[in-house]
Amino acid sequence: MNQFYRSLAVCLLSSVATGPLSAADYQPVTSQMLAKPNPADWLMINRTYDEQRFSPLKQINKSNANKLQLAFTRGLPQGTNESTPIVYNGVIYLIAPGASIQAMDATNGDLIWEYFRTYPKEMTDAIGAPTLSRSKSLAIFQDMIYFTAPDGFVVALDAKTGKLRWETKVQDFRDKSQHTGGLIIADGKVISNRTCETRAGCFISALDATTGKELWKFYNTPAEGEPNGETWGNVKTEQRIASSWGLPGSYDPERKALFWAISNPKPYTRLKRHGTSDGTGKTAPSDLYSNSTVSLNIETGKLRWYYQHLPGDDWDTDHIHERTLIRTSVKPNPKFVKWINPNVKFGEMRDVVVSVSEGGGIWALDQHSGQFLWATPWPLDVPNFQISDIELTTGRTTINYDAVFKKDGDKTLTCFFNIRSYWSTAYHPGKNALYIPYNDACMEGTALTENGIGFSKRNGIMRPGIDPNAFMGMSKVDLSTGEIKRIHSQAAPGNGSALVTGGDLLFWGDMNRRFHAFDADSGKVLWEVPLGGMIETSTISYAVNGKQYIAVMTGDGQSGSGGPLGMAKTIKTVRGHNAIYVFTLPGQK
Repeated sequence: MNQFYRSLAVCLLSSVATGPLSAADYQPVTSQMLAKPNPADWLMINRTYDEQRFSPLKQINKSNANKLQLAFTRGLPQGTNESTPIVYNGVIYLIAPGASIQAMDATNGDLIWEYFRTYPKEMTDAIGAPTLSRSKSLAIFQDMIYFTAPDGFVVALDAKTGKLRWETKVQDFRDKSQHTGGLIIADGKVISNRTCETRAGCFISALDATTGKELWKFYNTPAEGEPNGETWGNVKTEQRIASSWGLPGSYDPERKALFWAISNPKPYTRLKRHGTSDGTGKTAPSDLYSNSTVSLNIETGKLRWYYQHLPGDDWDTDHIHERTLIRTSVKPNPKFVKWINPNVKFGEMRDVVVSVSEGGGIWALDQHSGQFLWATPWPLDVPNFQISDIELTTGRTTINYDAVFKKDGDKTLTCFFNIRSYWSTAYHPGKNALYIPYNDACMEGTALTENGIGFSKRNGIMRPGIDPNAFMGMSKVDLSTGEIKRIHSQAAPGNGSALVTGGDLLFWGDMNRRFHAFDADSGKVLWEVPLGGMIETSTISYAVNGKQYIAVMTGDGQSGSGGPLGMAKTIKTVRGHNAIYVFTLPGQK
């Protein structure tokens, strides 16, 4: 369909839609509303600044989940789909595959408006077509919807009409920088992250949410001569590459502090980056701020503290994605937790930052100072885990140097690899439990420095010796004691985000098109339904006029031989159409 007819169709659909959105009754979204959202709304990627992915709604619960039925579905265009919708005042806003934005009635899916953007041809040549766009989320503030467009712009749209309010170019796609991350609005600022191939594109950005004016940038790697710059050894400044490509971070309004993740250094192997496996340290800090949690001052973008989870990565391990903020008593049990700081007072209440790596492992840090509290291999402690040790009083990590490539042709098997990725975990505050969907996978690789990434061969594989029928697992982690329970297993892997609710339900979907509701205590499957495609990230809950809904999107994410799709040998058909599905209970008013 050409642009004229597509625009005409959107106009006609908009004219007959009966959605609840109008200029007269629209109430601007304030900072206070973002900090304490109405349970009926879903205002950011994981609902709240703490990234907990918990909905207090409980109309749908363990006693009636098996009665869920389809409220509506709406097909979406072809293309990559890795995003999560937001909902405000009965309107769903989502990124449609192909990098357009849609607003629809949250009760029936009727289109209210759609925003199309014209992308330059040279963008397709440099980083790929708009159908390959990988933006993870939208944001809302005042009367605007915010979008990280693949052409390097942050775009603000009128929430009532979809018309452009402002746009700001924050990166250059010609440098291979891409908006693969997401964004949040905090302290009146649009905070966004991205992937990069040169240091010039490796940053976290803040724009004024009203005007789009750039306020600050935090570069993910220090330049030569800057504090911590020496951790990169002789690597030149522009070759110090570590992106923040994944899910956006969290925010503490009281501390005015952001908590963000930075991924692995590039190229992937030490041999390629430094010319030798000994070109960077075996113990943190090394190649900062790669594979680190960074806490930034929201007003200035200055570093408050950092913690490096893996020094001088050799395998593209990715300690990236959301940082979950909780308050808990710190009582790690040595039966369950491998590394515990002996200087932490047992049972003390702490504000904690929790992270879960793509390469396995769970970390708990103090929100205020970044102090190491405890960490443990996850889902299992295996000999080829990427970290060999953690110094308990300081939390300084040491890489598993036995598994590091020492010369071209070296082969290694490391665990874990792409065990989770751009799909979010979920935390139930009433149970002090973190729910983590994962795929039990490792990586086998062979070093070759002539290759751009440092590998001649690199494959994600099932962890040797496991039961293929239990490749996927759901961990329930007690964040006070560190106890890990596997409450569900199945053959089909997944890219779906977890969601927990006040009805004590856990929702999650897989690559075999099955969308599940579990008992959040036992992991028992209470309801499941096959959809028209793979479940991608996306699962949320909201309410309109007192009626609770569960929404999920299907489609294809970026998956290669290293991802779960490449390992889904037990699934005959894993691809399907892009759509949004919304479920509710029958007869509720």
